[in-house]
Amino acid sequence: MSSNEIRNIYCIGRNYKLHALELGNEVPDKPLVFTKPSHAIVPMAGNTVDLPGNVGEVHFELEIVLRIGRAYEPGIDPEQCIDGMALGLDLTLRDVQSKLKAKGQPWLAAKGFKNSAPLGEWLPYPGAAALAENEFVLLRNGEEAQRGKASDMLFSVSELIQFVGEHYGLGPGDLLFTGTPAGVAALHDGDQLQALWAGTAVGSCGVKLV
Repeated sequence: MSSNEIRNIYCIGRNYKLHALELGNEVPDKPLVFTKPSHAIVPMAGNTVDLPGNVGEVHFELEIVLRIGRAYEPGIDPEQCIDGMALGLDLTLRDVQSKLKAKGQPWLAAKGFKNSAPLGEWLPYPGAAALAENEFVLLRNGEEAQRGKASDMLFSVSELIQFVGEHYGLGPGDLLFTGTPAGVAALHDGDQLQALWAGTAVGSCGVKLV
C-alpha cells in the first residue's frame, strides 16, 4: 500500500502497561488515540530512512499495525474490518514530546513528522488468537531491543477498532498502530533496524539522522 492509498493513520498510546510506566505515564482507562499524517509512512524494505537529527532524541517504538478493509459499523464483529497486518515503527521525537506534554499541547510535532511511520511488509491477518500467541521483536544492530505480544495489550484489537470506529470512524484505507511494548530508546545515526514477526523478518531499514 502506498501513501496515496492510505487515508487515516490512527495510533494508540500507552497500550502496554510496562511501556507507560517506563516513561512515567499514567496507565489509561480508555484508549489514548492520536494521529499521524499519511506522509509519515515510509517503507521498511532495506532502505535508509532520513530522520531529524537536530531536535533531540528520536525514539523507536515497534508496533503491530492493522489495515482496515471494511468500514466499521455498530454491531459488526470488529475483526471483520481487518484485511491485513504489518509491523511498523511509531517514531517519536521524545524531547519535543516532553515539552508538548508539559504545555498540554498536541503531539503532532513529536509524532507526525515526515518518515515517522516506517512500515514493513503486509501479511494476512491471522485472527486474534494467533495474533496473541506470536511475539514481535525489534532488533537494533542485531541485538534485541523490544519484544512484545498482543496478549499484553491493555485494550485488545477488537476494543481498539470499536473505540476508534465509534468515536472517529474507520474505513477502507485506514491504518491502526496498536501501541508499543517496553524497551523504547533513542536511535543513533547508522543504526540498522529489523522487525520480526513469529521469528521471521518482515521489515528492515537503516537510520540516518540529518
